[in-house]
Amino acid sequence: MRIVILGSAAGGGSPQWNCRCNVCSLAWNGDSRVPRRTQASLAVSFDDEGWCVVDCSPDIREQISASRWLQPSGGARGTPIRDILLTSGDIDHIGGLLSLREREPFSILATAEVLAILGSNAVFEVLDREQVARRAVAVGEPITLSGGMTVELFPVPGKEPLYLEGKVSEVGRKSGYNIGMTIAAGATSIHYVPGCAAIDDDLAARIAGANVVIFDGTLWADDEMIASGTGQKTGRRMGHMPVSGDDGSLSALAALGIGRLIYTHVNNTNPMLIDGSPERRAVEAAGAEVAYDGMEIVL
Repeated sequence: MRIVILGSAAGGGSPQWNCRCNVCSLAWNGDSRVPRRTQASLAVSFDDEGWCVVDCSPDIREQISASRWLQPSGGARGTPIRDILLTSGDIDHIGGLLSLREREPFSILATAEVLAILGSNAVFEVLDREQVARRAVAVGEPITLSGGMTVELFPVPGKEPLYLEGKVSEVGRKSGYNIGMTIAAGATSIHYVPGCAAIDDDLAARIAGANVVIFDGTLWADDEMIASGTGQKTGRRMGHMPVSGDDGSLSALAALGIGRLIYTHVNNTNPMLIDGSPERRAVEAAGAEVAYDGMEIVL
């Protein structure tokens, strides 16, 4: 199984188009320690021929251009993308679907809640339903993708997309709006959790002892957005637990015996994006990694 990290940043990418935080300033100034990152997505294949793209960010066209595995080959039209699986209805997970509207056949797989978001907005009808099938996937029920891989969705603590929030958001509840996934091929599997408000007992039990876990690395500190002057919410209020601290994900995941822990969906304000920073060194000292665009994992 080959996994390609198409994008490794949170919504907005890094550097973010309108941001001059400490990290973005380095990136805008061309500092080689802060390479550009597109919004989080990955591609998975069992045979290097048919691919499942997990989350379709607004950067999908650029990501396809950057990955030889996803580029068209042979004939006037065609794509190796067979399936697109969505882990949430957030803009950075579904916005790229609009770029794939040239009547190419593939399947969109998501929970009923996320498919309802697509169905309620007529703009997504540019994806001709005669060509692009929409398939509801229930959590906890393994399905087989066209390439022979098995996928199981599981709920993780989170929240609904920002644009669906009411005056009070119920952060931390489990629903079809925010899921993780296990992708398996034979005895090999990975766990992908790009958004997570907390590691509860169910999640800990599922990923304990795993070979590879690709996990939510949005913010280094819970108050990072507030302290940097770039936002007014804590990370947990946004549905993302911080990486650092006694109650952060790095500490919690260290106790689970995971073979390879890789952080993705990293916000532009997060100092662990800076190669050689104290925060990056802390991640690496714990045996974890920070994903980068184009990173490949072969299992």
